[in-house]
Amino acid sequence: MYPEALNSYQVIVKNKMFSNAGRMKVNMANIYVKQKNYPKAIKFYRMALDQISNAHKEMRIKIMQNIGVVFVRMGQYSDAITSFEHIMSESPNIKTGFNLILCYYAIGDRDRMKKAFQKLISVPLGIDDEDKYIPSNDDTSSNMIIEAIKNDKLHQMERDLKVLAEKYIMTAAKLIAPAIENSFASGFDWCVDMVKSSQYVELANDLEINKAITYLRQKDFNQAVETLKTFEKKDSRVKSAAATNLSFLYFLEKDYDQADRYADLAMNADRYNPAALINKGNTVFVKQDYEKAAEFYKEALRNDSSCTEALYNLGLTYKKLNRLEEALDCFLKLHAILRNSAQVMYQLLLEEPQQAIEWLMQVISVTPTDPQALAKLGELHDGEGDKSQAFQHYYESFRYFPSNIDVIEWLGAYYIETQFCEKAIQYFERATLIQPTQVKWQLMVASCYRRSGNYQKALETYKDIHRKFPENVECLRFLVRLCTDMGLKEVQEYATKLKKVEKMKEMREQRVKSGREGSARGRREGREGSAGSADSGHSSNSTKGERLSAKMRSLPGSNEPYEASSPKEIDASYVDPLGPQMERPKTGAKKRVEDDDFADEELGDDLLPE
Repeated sequence: MYPEALNSYQVIVKNKMFSNAGRMKVNMANIYVKQKNYPKAIKFYRMALDQISNAHKEMRIKIMQNIGVVFVRMGQYSDAITSFEHIMSESPNIKTGFNLILCYYAIGDRDRMKKAFQKLISVPLGIDDEDKYIPSNDDTSSNMIIEAIKNDKLHQMERDLKVLAEKYIMTAAKLIAPAIENSFASGFDWCVDMVKSSQYVELANDLEINKAITYLRQKDFNQAVETLKTFEKKDSRVKSAAATNLSFLYFLEKDYDQADRYADLAMNADRYNPAALINKGNTVFVKQDYEKAAEFYKEALRNDSSCTEALYNLGLTYKKLNRLEEALDCFLKLHAILRNSAQVMYQLLLEEPQQAIEWLMQVISVTPTDPQALAKLGELHDGEGDKSQAFQHYYESFRYFPSNIDVIEWLGAYYIETQFCEKAIQYFERATLIQPTQVKWQLMVASCYRRSGNYQKALETYKDIHRKFPENVECLRFLVRLCTDMGLKEVQEYATKLKKVEKMKEMREQRVKSGREGSARGRREGREGSAGSADSGHSSNSTKGERLSAKMRSLPGSNEPYEASSPKEIDASYVDPLGPQMERPKTGAKKRVEDDDFADEELGDDLLPE
């Protein structure tokens, strides 16, 4: 009720007997800020400043800070800088120092950014050193006092102030590093040097890790790895964070030995680091030692029960071990935490088909353009006998990703089954483009032309196939049949070629047969202890026979007519949309929302605030 409040304050301020009108005007200015009436807010803050004496120094500093913030909101950075600079000269504090850096960044003043950063890290916090709270061995009464004040409200306030100061310094360094020098690396190095010579020396390591992460965002992986490797001899906390990130990087590059080495290093430096345990579990997972991987994920969960990556990977591990009930339990727990995670909902397809369809519908509601999820939904409806629903989802999947050969195959088969052969042609033609060396797609195109009554186009297509695959028996058979039906002269030519190809096949079969007989005879003689020379001869025949046999098995038999257009011959199978990537365990650094098949974790550790 801002208007009513302003009216009440006006009545109080007009009373000459009231000596604290300045403080009321601060409240009035605050109301104008909430109403976004910034010019009036500035006016009342300045009136309050005039009425408050210099004896109330802290109050005057706070009012000036508010004036600076309002100028920032108005985009008047020069006026804001004037207020903040006055505060930093009179009574410096962390928040004002940070705001001053932001203003200099906004106007692009490099030199003043550097000076402001130096002022920021030299602001005295006015808190006691942590050593004060370490008990001594001698004095019992002092130890009791220290134990009493170790977690009191004053010490908690000091800790919070220090954490806030570190957050502002880290954010300021990350902001100005690319702006104060010609390259961000030089800027980071300058910030690190300044921090090392200040009271925040331990932040220098965190800044170095941020430098590595910035290299990663710029896709400069080699520089990131080199930067992280410099931490191998540092203290355990920083070493664990750097080793965790290195393990994550090597895991993504599929260098699993190095990933395993750095995961061990991170664990040795900090056994309670859940990210390190996850990375270690991942390296064991890819070696298919699922029982051991599960133990590492469980340990990560014991150290941090809210670690969703460990819970997800544990579910995948149980799935690999065929312990489906336990896997389902993990994914249901995870779904309760991450309600809108399509990745988690997809894993819940372990249930009955009807239940799986419901979960997939939820996945589609979250990611409506996911072609693989749509294809899987089509497959499930097809399995339930609902062809129309299956067609709808397969068609949507094709629309978003027209290169999935299984989806193309199913759609082509559907149109043939429903007697719309001319519509199936476009799908088989696309399959031909995707797999040009697979003759079956071209034969399907020709068969569709033949079934739809376009014999001339079918003939041309079969001739084209024959040019590309001159030894294909099915193509020659259909050419002979079509030429006979159409009364064309080429019938004799194709019939001769067909006989020749069939004869070649028979000869191959004879060789295979004799090779097998020779192999069997060689084995019998070997068992009977015959001479070595005879054995070697038969062995040679056996090898040759087996090689020829393998070649022959890849060709269809001469007595197998090819009905390319029969929908029954098309296996509209479905490949798991997330395949090995979905099954790949998540990495163990902090979670980042990404567009990959599963969501990897962001490089970094809890000690790196964004």
